[in-house]
Amino acid sequence: MTITVNTICQAMDSWAPQSLAYEWDKVGLQIGEPGMPVERVLTCLTITAAAAARAEQWGAQMIVAHHPILFSALKTLRTDDPHTRLCLRLAARNIACFAAHTNLDVVPGGVNTLLAETLGLQKIIPLVPSPKAGQVKLVTFVPETHLATLREALSQAGAGVIGDYAECTFSSHGTGTFRPGAGANPFSGQVGKLNEEPELRLEILVAKATLPQALQALRAAHPYEEPACDIVSLENRDARFGLGARGTLARPATLRDFAESVRQALKLSHVRIVGDPRRKVQRIAVCGGAGGGEIPSIPRDIDVYVTGDLKYHEADAAQERGLALIDAGHDGTERNIAAAIAKYLKKVVPGLEAKAFVETEIFQLVAPPP
Repeated sequence: MTITVNTICQAMDSWAPQSLAYEWDKVGLQIGEPGMPVERVLTCLTITAAAAARAEQWGAQMIVAHHPILFSALKTLRTDDPHTRLCLRLAARNIACFAAHTNLDVVPGGVNTLLAETLGLQKIIPLVPSPKAGQVKLVTFVPETHLATLREALSQAGAGVIGDYAECTFSSHGTGTFRPGAGANPFSGQVGKLNEEPELRLEILVAKATLPQALQALRAAHPYEEPACDIVSLENRDARFGLGARGTLARPATLRDFAESVRQALKLSHVRIVGDPRRKVQRIAVCGGAGGGEIPSIPRDIDVYVTGDLKYHEADAAQERGLALIDAGHDGTERNIAAAIAKYLKKVVPGLEAKAFVETEIFQLVAPPP
């Protein structure tokens, strides 16, 4: 089977559906043509000139990045602007560019889960509920002979998950009626006659983000030509999706020692801290990238919050409420996602070559002379 740009887009959407991205975000395919064949994919945090050069050198036909290359609209196509020149360069060389941004922040195994795992946290759960993590109840009606097949197909499409439990459904007996029209080819009953069919009502929870996949699975596995279904909106939030992550250290540590372990785990030259270095910490929250805006919503039981791009007033607000901070930089808290994307794509797209490009940290520490 030929791998195309669209193959990669669909694979990424299976992990981080674009519908989970925040309203203001720009995600998905931004440069390139969906039908173009792909053999090699370069992954990175940000599509920089250095990343583009590496893609050209390696012969990649596509770049999958966390940060969108097109975030603000291009108002001109002037080649004296470095960013515009980069976009034109990639388009001219037929290198497709795809971004999974805030949608990759909120999914299991994404930016924040990876950050929490890298820092050695245990009992990891999402930190802040995702505004796009709504759920629906999908209801359909199926002959008992096909219940197990349909339930399995919906579960394979990601439906029926409640916490740590999968294939969660409810079914009840009833009777369906239908009169097949002249052009119908009914699974049961006769054309032109009212048919009564013993059926089971099957109910299953579906994340709104994965509803298209669930409906596709339903139609493929259901024996009827025109399966009836109800989609009921719910107030429920899917607890699997959320911005940031929280967890605990195996043992309490001082803020100074934990900050040093963060620096080493993320392979950074330095981190910044806010709070008493001697303070004992164990309950940790993380948010990759610029997470200072989430400080007001951090639960009160959290000891220290690890993020990047912290501002003075954000640090001051944290001090006022007794929350310690570790600023590990925007790129420092997110750049490991490039390797995770490459590993995922190689696993789910057989025959694809995928390689991560990781630049060195942008900000360097200038220490005083000894």
